[in-house]
Amino acid sequence: MNPDMIQLVLVGVVTAATPLFLAALGELVAERAGVLNLGVEGMMVMGAASGFAAAYLTGSTLIGALVGTAVGALMALLFGLLTVVFAVSQVAAGLALTIFGLGLSGLVGSAFVGLKRDAAPHLAIPGLTHLPVVGRLVFGEDYFVYAALLLALAVSHGLRRTRAGLVLRAVGDNHGSAHALGVPVRSVRLLAVLFGGACAGLGGAYLSLSYTPFWSPEMTAGRGWIALALVVFASWRPWRALGGALLFGGATVLQLQAQAFGIGLPGQFMSAVPYLVTLLALVALSLRRRAGSVAPAMLGTAFVPDR
Repeated sequence: MNPDMIQLVLVGVVTAATPLFLAALGELVAERAGVLNLGVEGMMVMGAASGFAAAYLTGSTLIGALVGTAVGALMALLFGLLTVVFAVSQVAAGLALTIFGLGLSGLVGSAFVGLKRDAAPHLAIPGLTHLPVVGRLVFGEDYFVYAALLLALAVSHGLRRTRAGLVLRAVGDNHGSAHALGVPVRSVRLLAVLFGGACAGLGGAYLSLSYTPFWSPEMTAGRGWIALALVVFASWRPWRALGGALLFGGATVLQLQAQAFGIGLPGQFMSAVPYLVTLLALVALSLRRRAGSVAPAMLGTAFVPDR
């Protein structure tokens, strides 16, 4: 395999990993606050539909990304009102949000099915972008990739090094004690949920604005569920989520390359390979984990102040 082919495969891995990483990063923050949002798939697909519609109508990728992010946050706000304010079951509300998002995205994007637009712009640095093997990989990605890395740096630093991160983790580990110390548990959780929705919406917008610059119904194809699995795979740590996303991205590119080279396996099986790899990685991680669960202790538990 020549250097250009190697670079093309590596760029493909990063491209496939980016929407997963964005969605997983947002869900990780929400879960560290104790909120389990199973509506990631619904928020992603709404971000994809609304982001493409806005970008197509305005001609601006930036506006499309911002609209997709905002719509994801609005979907998360609905989930947050149900689960954080009214203490509805987080599992039921998340599943309902996914079903609602899949249906609403079909309605929003119905007028844009089959339409195409230019992909998101890529970084171009003279003398660096065209370096062999690493040029496009490091200096020629689209701006979503660099935004995702900067966001990961901010989340990692915020969770471990700031007072806000300490408060967020305290709410996720013991919301009763945090409340007794005067922490506004509901406000913290609602903000975390909104951040998770914004990241999921941005990840969905990436799918329709850069990964495949067109809209088709249900184009997320289960990526929201994989993002949820990646949070567990990452043990609720941002940079491990990046590793898991790259693993899934590599499996995705592998099945595409296998089909291109005509490997004699059913296409349906090859399409299932990325999801199978993710499940096997989760099983391997579970078998290797000797200590107890590292999940936030209050994950999925509603907070009611008068209890």
